[in-house]
Amino acid sequence: MFDLTGKNAVITGSSKGIGKSIAMAMAMQGANVVISSRKVDVCEATAEEINNLDTEGAGKAIVIPCNISDKTALEMLVEETRSQLGQIDILVCNAATNPYFGSIKDISDDAFEKIMNNNIKSNHNLCQMVIPEMMERKDGSIIIVSSIGGLNASPVIGAYNISKAADIMLVKNYALEFGQYNIRTNAIAPGLFKTDFAKALWENPEILKQSTATCPMKRIGEPDEIGGAAVFLASQAGSFVNGHTLVIDGGTVV
Repeated sequence: MFDLTGKNAVITGSSKGIGKSIAMAMAMQGANVVISSRKVDVCEATAEEINNLDTEGAGKAIVIPCNISDKTALEMLVEETRSQLGQIDILVCNAATNPYFGSIKDISDDAFEKIMNNNIKSNHNLCQMVIPEMMERKDGSIIIVSSIGGLNASPVIGAYNISKAADIMLVKNYALEFGQYNIRTNAIAPGLFKTDFAKALWENPEILKQSTATCPMKRIGEPDEIGGAAVFLASQAGSFVNGHTLVIDGGTVV
């Protein structure tokens, strides 16, 4: 039920952290995966690691660098994937940005616009690019990595949380419109994970203490604890899951 053999998956922000976890898990289930982020060398290292997996039936990894802030680069990502692999069966929008840490009243227009463009608009653009072929085949899975920040307010990452709340609604709207074509659109909402992206949070002793105190499991997550959920949503096991936000946070939101 979790087999992805022969499927092709585009995963943004997949050179490290949560994106790498998703790419690794999907490849281990047979999917061919596109490793994509801005830095070519890091992408190549991750792709090499996947291609050297000692797992029977593992898929292959290719590298297509992309800056998600550039729509032309997103178009090239999609076109190059089709050129090298063929159809796109799975889209995982994981790449995001958060250039500002502090009160939302002090955020600059540039920082606010960058967060909204990279965390919402780029996901929307990619969905627009892959949905027509999925509609034609009447099959496809789209996963947007949101955050529990999309469910809660924050005094220090407010704009980021606003963007992640928008991603959850983006998922619901795409799920509503395109579920009839057997396109499942879902979100994963991680809590605090030990990634480079969230380093400003978990390296702060006070924030880490508060996060672990409010988590029933009394710890933060590890990137490898996300990949399996993405496999579930992309595979036959999740064939009737649509418009859902899967929270993976050790129980923090409860």
